[in-house]
Amino acid sequence: MADELTLVRKAAYTLLARREYGRQEMVNKLHSKGFDPSLIDTVVEQLVAERLLSDERFVDAFVRSRGNRGYGPRRIEAELRERGISDELSDERIAAGPSEDESDWVARAAEVRCRKFGEELPKDFQERAKQMRYLEYRGFTHDQIYAVFKRNND
Repeated sequence: MADELTLVRKAAYTLLARREYGRQEMVNKLHSKGFDPSLIDTVVEQLVAERLLSDERFVDAFVRSRGNRGYGPRRIEAELRERGISDELSDERIAAGPSEDESDWVARAAEVRCRKFGEELPKDFQERAKQMRYLEYRGFTHDQIYAVFKRNND
């Protein structure tokens, strides 16, 4: 029993050495490796108590990482939900923006639009709609998308 617990703990350390994990994500990862669920629960509780596993740290790192890759808040929120993070925690951390400034989401959306379509604004309705759909797919809200085109038209 102690040997198995040590194996589970080593596997968890190996995972945490690479990146931050959320609680549920760690449980799922260890479960997929075939460990006993009661041992997994024990190890996860120990890691949380030792502050080696933190949903808050995971969400902060995840929002920053996905934001830097050009994803918007709606898409990030959906991915966090898939990873077992509560809506309250994800909403709180996403509201801060990818770099501590909520207006940064609009700037990020403008950057993503320019990277994909270039600096020039769309000349016709169809091209504008295409660019707006792309930003929506990336997870930006309608308000953020409209702010990008309004800012660029000013």
